[in-house]
Amino acid sequence: MSELVEHVDEHDRVLGIVERDKAVREKWLHRIAATICRDCEGRILVLRRAETLSRFPGYYDAMVGGAVDVGESYEEAAVRELAEELGVRVPVRFLFKLLFREGISPIWLGVHEAVVSETPVPDPRETDWYDWLTVAELREVVDEWCFVPGGREALRQYLGS
Repeated sequence: MSELVEHVDEHDRVLGIVERDKAVREKWLHRIAATICRDCEGRILVLRRAETLSRFPGYYDAMVGGAVDVGESYEEAAVRELAEELGVRVPVRFLFKLLFREGISPIWLGVHEAVVSETPVPDPRETDWYDWLTVAELREVVDEWCFVPGGREALRQYLGS
């Protein structure tokens, strides 16, 4: 059985509880929480997803995140995902929600920001590589590298481009 998520409508209201795999297969809207991580120098964390992942293997992303569990807020999910995927426990700041219809399934993407002062310890099952890039460096590669589509769109909104 895959993880359970809340199937939501175009106004982000809960319609029911479904397995995430079924939500993806049926192209039902569900919630994803993601966080853009900055270091104390203002650089942004960029990672390459593990080749073994079922969704966007080997793609780059400037966000860390995953599905919002049933009954969980976007913020709670963002904090949980940072701990699971990077081994860091830091507060997050909610920025915006984005209704994203491209990619493997339509999603409501709750985008957050966090300042990470400790050294991340990425879960090797999730991440093959990571580095901190300046905004200028990130702007250079965001359209050259193969980025997760929702992450690219959220990053563009975040950077105001």
